[in-house]
Amino acid sequence: MKLVIIGGGFGGLRLARSLSNKAGFDITLIDRFNYHQFQPLFYQVATAGLDASNISFPLRKVFHNSKNVHFRMAEVTAIHHNQNKVATDIGDFEYDQLVIATGADTNFFGNEQMAANAMPMKSTVEAIQLRHRMLKNFEDATATTDPEELQRLMNIVVVGGGPTGVELSGAIADMRRFVLPKDYPDLDFSKMNIILLEGSTKTLAAMSEKSSQQSQQYLEKLGVKVTTNAILTSYDGKVATLKDGTTIPTALVIWAAGIKGNIIPGLNETIIAKGNRLKVNEYCKVQGFENIYAIGDVAYMEADAAYPNGHPQVAPVAIQQADMLVNNLKWLQMKSNNDRMIAFEYNDKGAMATVGRKLAVVDVPKPKIHFGGLLAWLVWMFLHLMLILGVKNRLSVFFNWFYNYFTKDQNLRLIFKVNYKERNK
Repeated sequence: MKLVIIGGGFGGLRLARSLSNKAGFDITLIDRFNYHQFQPLFYQVATAGLDASNISFPLRKVFHNSKNVHFRMAEVTAIHHNQNKVATDIGDFEYDQLVIATGADTNFFGNEQMAANAMPMKSTVEAIQLRHRMLKNFEDATATTDPEELQRLMNIVVVGGGPTGVELSGAIADMRRFVLPKDYPDLDFSKMNIILLEGSTKTLAAMSEKSSQQSQQYLEKLGVKVTTNAILTSYDGKVATLKDGTTIPTALVIWAAGIKGNIIPGLNETIIAKGNRLKVNEYCKVQGFENIYAIGDVAYMEADAAYPNGHPQVAPVAIQQADMLVNNLKWLQMKSNNDRMIAFEYNDKGAMATVGRKLAVVDVPKPKIHFGGLLAWLVWMFLHLMLILGVKNRLSVFFNWFYNYFTKDQNLRLIFKVNYKERNK
């Protein structure tokens, strides 16, 4: 079976690893990056807590001992389903079975001005760019003599009160408490504003009511200004304007308000659901196709009665869908009866979010348990540490966390600049 997997995220990588060295499979894994990205810790790269290499792992290294998995770094440009081919910028790849695991990207909801001026954080590269922008603003703040410009440089607006927005706001607040006053003694950080804007009535709306309330209490305890029922309508790079007319002068708006699936051209638009996701059945087959599957953030399954609006776009869903697909592809490869195929049923093991130093919230559905504070923070760290790919990466992350815990400092506040004109002379 020629199996092509597009995307080396949680779902695509899990599928390729599970079928590695399994007889009867010839697997091609395609990704535009040559590394796997551990997305839950992007915010720590953005706030100088971790180096980008700590949460990235070379995809080729994963398959050093694999005889049937071939990695190709390429940009997929189209799916020619009538020919069973995937077109890329390095050539075409034929398939018997195709799995789309392309994940999701930032959704600016059609606001081109926001897309041009706000900072997203959906890749390692974007997390590094965000870190550079934030640090550069503080460097500029030390040089300005204009009080209004100084305040604009020291105001940070985070849009979106989901896990990313909450974790990022908390991490920036910790930097303000422990690090920035030492780095920039000339600045008065009591005037620095961290403003979290959430369009709904509460933060962490997808979690329990207790987690929502507790996360907002933690953020406010850290000095974050949380504003709910707040919708940002425009940002020109200098002033952020809310729907109610409120304006916030700021040099940095971080967009964490929504995501959309990464759709590849070539599939009928009628199978694209809300959020730019592909409609799939209970076996993750893309609607209208017998040999094309979609898993993870890009898949939209209505068959599960517990999730009529599709499953949450989180790593456990992608991993569990990959595990289901491993079993079903094995049956197909053996040309067994399709009745032996397993339908997907999501096993929700819980949700968690960290808010700041020694502060986190955890929800466990069965038995229904909620807890927060230090214990939740330790549980969050342990589980994320175990999920990171590679022993070296785990040790690096653990050392950084250990160092930060006792010193309340990060040593990765670096701004790399390249003068291309000078370099080309």
